[in-house]
Amino acid sequence: MSSMTKIEPLGAIRERVLAGLRQEIISGTLRPGDRLVERELADRFGVSRVPVREAVRALVAEGFVHFETPRRAVVRRLTRQDVQELFELREALEVYAAGLAASRARPEDLAEAEKLLGLAAAATEAGDAEAITDVNSRLHDRIMAMAGNGLLTEALEPVAGRLRWMTRRNEEWPHLLVEHRELYEAIASGDPERARAQALAHVRTNYRSTVRHLFGEPGEPGKPGKPGEPGEPAQA
Repeated sequence: MSSMTKIEPLGAIRERVLAGLRQEIISGTLRPGDRLVERELADRFGVSRVPVREAVRALVAEGFVHFETPRRAVVRRLTRQDVQELFELREALEVYAAGLAASRARPEDLAEAEKLLGLAAAATEAGDAEAITDVNSRLHDRIMAMAGNGLLTEALEPVAGRLRWMTRRNEEWPHLLVEHRELYEAIASGDPERARAQALAHVRTNYRSTVRHLFGEPGEPGKPGKPGEPGEPAQA
């Protein structure tokens, strides 16, 4: 009896190529301005051009790629406005989620978050950027899950990849670990107000750090942003 070669469905091939390209952009293997050439990508992934073309279109929809011309797709260069808008959304949703998590987290949820903090500490000590990004994303996902509101998770999902892409450039890892510990402790305290305040401080500090690393602007964590940016106090 002859063995049959399992044929990978076109949709699965597309998702594999999409996931691979997305991760290469987030990690910096593919950099802003790099061109995505269908023929070259098809050869590299060992697939036809059709799933590559579909994956590129999906990356356009996710905000990672744009067409400079109808036939020239390149990795998008993030603008200051892109960063500001994404962090404004993150501030609105993650701060609210932290308050819900403080009032709804179960012991097993907190134990899982504490385990992730341990992994983050080990990755930080090793200086493993890839592991740090992965664990920190999982920690934020855990906090969203603690909130127990599926709509919050769905609202962040379309931009989650772009947020990882931006924050991957922030290499102030020891400071980030301290902030995540403080956020965990605020949620574990069961005090929603404390958790929201800590989440707000974390998002705003991370915004300033991200701007500094992406655009080379000076500034120290904790200092207020420019007018109209996250971190700027509201005018009375």
